Amino acid sequence: MKVRVLYHDHCFDGAASAAFVTRFLAAKFYDGATFEYTGLAHRADQLFEDSLFDGDVNAIVDFKYATHPNLTWWFDHHQSAFLSPEDAEHFKQDKSGRKLFDPSYRSCTKFISAVARAQYGFDAPELEELVTWADIVDGALYESAEAAVEMNAPAMKLTLVIEGSKGPRLVQRVIRAMQHQPLSEIIADPEIKSLYDKLYEKHLRTIDVIRSAGSCDRGVIYFDLVDYGIEGYNKFIPYYLFPDSAYTVSVSTSSFRTKVSVGSNPWVREPLRHNLATICERYGGGGHPKVGAISFPIGAVDEARKAAAQIREELKW
Repeated sequence: MKVRVLYHDHCFDGAASAAFVTRFLAAKFYDGATFEYTGLAHRADQLFEDSLFDGDVNAIVDFKYATHPNLTWWFDHHQSAFLSPEDAEHFKQDKSGRKLFDPSYRSCTKFISAVARAQYGFDAPELEELVTWADIVDGALYESAEAAVEMNAPAMKLTLVIEGSKGPRLVQRVIRAMQHQPLSEIIADPEIKSLYDKLYEKHLRTIDVIRSAGSCDRGVIYFDLVDYGIEGYNKFIPYYLFPDSAYTVSVSTSSFRTKVSVGSNPWVREPLRHNLATICERYGGGGHPKVGAISFPIGAVDEARKAAAQIREELKW
């Protein structure tokens, strides 16, 4: 038997969710099955191709809902979990009890662990470190912006590797290791450590780019990375550089999309007034109340910049 696990790609919580759900499903339902993994990325078209669901059992974790008849399990915690009202209605009509959604959880890993324990009696104390750090990483529960940017903990180093590695191989190697190894052992692996060292040097250069390209006006940080060729960045860098800010809006490009990222400062002193997922949904994106994103087609830089400018104005104090 083959179990296909589809997970949010290049995301610590996505990888941790894939690792935890594997242990859960193998222990309670599919002993002896082969587990295979496929990362999913948010795109402008947001389509689920039939070829994705090639397992005898197919699970999606930490990603949007799919109405595909071959979907067996689904766990998600994003406010923007449904591509359309029709998808939401399809979910409501499901009677399997194996498609579960709760946006009150900061991380999908924590959600899966809670369901596995409460409904199926599955408990894995050796995975508690993974669950705890998924909640910290996805919930931005760092003690300070400095701690989030300096990345001293093994989980934070792994986050950089997961987010910055190219292709699926290394992330899926990490997913398999997460099922049985402490995070300190995983980051100590020579190949993973070597990549981390390279990515950390790039991380330091990115801090310098955002420092020079960024500005903060009435509580909103803005910067455009399109001309710098930087696909992603540590989302706490802006608050490290501009600690008195409330929100960040940025534009970047990658090999498969043009992206507007919208975030909020976890350490802001003033109450946050906006639901960022709701704002991003107006442009076809989504996320959580405190962090969201919008995916535009490749090359749609002007469209992305226009949306970013509108959101920037809306968020200003």
